Amino acid sequence: MRTSTTSEASAPAPLFDLQALVVAVRRRRLLWYATALLGLVAGAALAVAMPPPPTAVTKVLVAHREDQPNDMGTLIRTDVAILSTTRIADKALRSLGSKDKPEDFLQDYQGAGLTNNLLQIDVKGTSDKQATDRAKALADAFIAEHVRRMRESAKAESDALLEQRDRMRVELAEVNRTIGDRAPQSDPKSSASIESLYARRAELNSRIADFDQRAAEARTGTPGVIAGTQIVDAPRPVHRSLPKTAATNGGIGLALGLFAGLALAAVGTVVADRPVLRRDISANLGASVVAELPRRSGRPWRRRRTRAARERLTATLARTVRGSVEPVSLLELGCARATGRIALDLAGALAKDEPVAVVDGLPGTSLAGTRPKPGDPPVIGGENAADGSDPERRIGVGSVAPGTAWTDLRYLGTRTVLVVRAGHGSAAWLHTVARQLADQHIPVIGVVLIDPDPRDRTDGTLWDGLHTALRGRSERPARPPNGTSLRHTERLPVRAAQVPDNDQEAR
Repeated sequence: MRTSTTSEASAPAPLFDLQALVVAVRRRRLLWYATALLGLVAGAALAVAMPPPPTAVTKVLVAHREDQPNDMGTLIRTDVAILSTTRIADKALRSLGSKDKPEDFLQDYQGAGLTNNLLQIDVKGTSDKQATDRAKALADAFIAEHVRRMRESAKAESDALLEQRDRMRVELAEVNRTIGDRAPQSDPKSSASIESLYARRAELNSRIADFDQRAAEARTGTPGVIAGTQIVDAPRPVHRSLPKTAATNGGIGLALGLFAGLALAAVGTVVADRPVLRRDISANLGASVVAELPRRSGRPWRRRRTRAARERLTATLARTVRGSVEPVSLLELGCARATGRIALDLAGALAKDEPVAVVDGLPGTSLAGTRPKPGDPPVIGGENAADGSDPERRIGVGSVAPGTAWTDLRYLGTRTVLVVRAGHGSAAWLHTVARQLADQHIPVIGVVLIDPDPRDRTDGTLWDGLHTALRGRSERPARPPNGTSLRHTERLPVRAAQVPDNDQEAR
């Protein structure tokens, strides 16, 4: 029967672990620092290498006949759209005597409505003079087009009103002919019809006068619109400061680079699936985190703390090795140099009580090829690990990185301590390490975490019994030994750790 687990261990894993993502992105800060710096440098260099072209600006006051106090800028947006037409561009180019295409000229200027009646025109050119001339020609062409449209609109409205007036006059003449010289009292029988004709004549006279007045107002309103549309700010070149432009572009590049770096770090973290929290590493390896060390010594004021942590780790491992009859090994994943130093410190602590040798099973000649210092324990190569003729205690140092010869790990030690760098191995590879060690019947005493996140507050201790690979928790002997009860068998130490398959877990 399996040992009980805590509610945290039995709870379903979240679909998206935001804490792990934040920690992983923060650990990859060198990436987004580099992208932010690259964006800053690229933005500043772009301002120097590709300075903005000479630009001129002018402002035009635009009067509209349809101006209303509650207008939301519809009329000025229409003016901006009209400015960006090939008709205006062609008129401006003709006034300048330029042979450029209107379609190309449209790319060199733009308009913006500052208020309901104020239009700003920005024009680019090859020089300040050309930009200024272009701005003046564009403003004049726009004003001429606006005035023409207003005049045509007023003329069309006036003509329509006069046409209505003329129709009323024709009808009035017909009514006058019908009335003739008769008075309403001359014929009592037709007095009612004559009175209606008189009323109709009065109505027609009133409407004719109204149409005359409205036509006159339509014609009178156009001069006010024409006079009100004018250039209020003469075209002038815009002088740009190179340091200011470089600072602006650099700030924009910094923001874009920082955003791109954070996005790359987040995407890379999700895709790589490399655990960085104690909780996740211990869960994937099936062993508790017993100690942790920084990857580097760090700042001077932190070296004392690092040295104290290293001494505590050496003392803990020394007590574990002294209390073990079986040989113990240190297997690294992503931190070969730190593992070698831990092994040498451990061997030095054990050498005070008994002869100790370090078996170098790391790829290459990490330990065996170095020159030993006076007082250091001897280091022998991995090819001599199977030779157990020497009475001295041996501490094996090996690797569980991809390409490891798993069957050779038992020659380094039948019990092991995993030294893992946080964020180095993927979750799938950590599972592979746990399964392979279980297949080789190498229990994992604990995990030493290298380069942990300083803000990690998760618990790296497994509270469900065995500190071995997950496979060993459900393993039970097929039949109890002779003379041994099943109750006593359950208390025997588990020597082989095996990770249960899904169907075995279901059973």
